[in-house]
Amino acid sequence: MDTHQHDPLRPHAHDPNPEPPHDDPTFVVVAPDGRSFHVTPEMLRTWPATTAEECFIVSTGHGTSGPFTFTGVTLPDLCAALGITVPWQVAEIVSADGFGTRLTAEEAAPQASIGPVLLAYARDGVPLSRRDGLVRLIVPGEREDALRQVKWVAVVRFV
Repeated sequence: MDTHQHDPLRPHAHDPNPEPPHDDPTFVVVAPDGRSFHVTPEMLRTWPATTAEECFIVSTGHGTSGPFTFTGVTLPDLCAALGITVPWQVAEIVSADGFGTRLTAEEAAPQASIGPVLLAYARDGVPLSRRDGLVRLIVPGEREDALRQVKWVAVVRFV
């Protein structure tokens, strides 16, 4: 039996969810040493910004839209801003609706072939609305499915 088959962070099919699960824009970041931080979109906007061009939103049941230019914070910059200095191997990103994915530290490096992976807060220079995800994980190299992009980020856990 595959021990990962019920793992919500293993890439899997995801039913379309057009409505935000709740109105709270705060998400939790958990460091490898167990410390946790509450982060808001406003906080993200004060940290070093990275832009990713030619990104697509591939949404289950809604097709592909884009290309867009997203602005946000890379996972390494998020760690630096929060003072997380303990090395991590994997980041687990989970949506407020329970959908999630994992990225290795190598995949999340700004120079990685799929990156720069962002916790995006703006699309084409305009802040994301709650309906658009408010803070969403953008994996620029993803073009075929919606398995690595997480809308309505609720938890970022560094392992």
